[in-house]
Amino acid sequence: MKITYYGHSCFGVEVASIKIVFDPFIQPNKLASSINLTEIEADYMVVSHGHEDHTADLIELAKQTNATVISNYEIIEWVKSKGIKKVHAMNTGGSFTFDFGTIKSVFAAHSSSLPDGTYGGNPNGYIIKANKKTLYYAGDTALTTEMKLIGEFENVDLSILPIGDNFTMGINDAIIAANFIDCNEVIGMHFDTFPPIKIDHNKAIKAFKNKGVNLQLLSIGQTVAI
Repeated sequence: MKITYYGHSCFGVEVASIKIVFDPFIQPNKLASSINLTEIEADYMVVSHGHEDHTADLIELAKQTNATVISNYEIIEWVKSKGIKKVHAMNTGGSFTFDFGTIKSVFAAHSSSLPDGTYGGNPNGYIIKANKKTLYYAGDTALTTEMKLIGEFENVDLSILPIGDNFTMGINDAIIAANFIDCNEVIGMHFDTFPPIKIDHNKAIKAFKNKGVNLQLLSIGQTVAI
């Protein structure tokens, strides 16, 4: 499983040549100016919630790649209204097996509305099981005790957690989340993009390390493998 960071909360995940993009927000992100949207390939796109900093490039990229869009029912209905036909609706607690592996939609504590004000349904995180690896993509969320259920019933190899604070949980709560999930390998997301969520990278990495957790803050465009 290969993971590429496109900035903010946008990631590409590649499993056995199948490409999945999470929360496409690239062109409006000044920090991601090195990323060319037209060069991104996707067989699937997974959307955690409706806010613009997670959906800004969704429709354009879906049309460009002909990817299947996976999200909650309300977002999928909105996507369909924009002319996108390859879709798969899910909702919190549900799972489905695709050709690359299994996705389970899990609880996230946040809000959700589409860029035009349309109701965006429940926000979600996702657990992806593929190629004998388990990835937890938390989406935008606060720290919740629901995460303990993930740690109890899943063997998560890598967690992608928001750490920027203000709109989501911050560094301290994300460390607790890693403990709840029982996962010591974390990639940070939802930081630095806007002034209220800028962080001190060295302090963040040290804080996680002091609790026995390895935090990776990827450079935009960087790819890692698990």
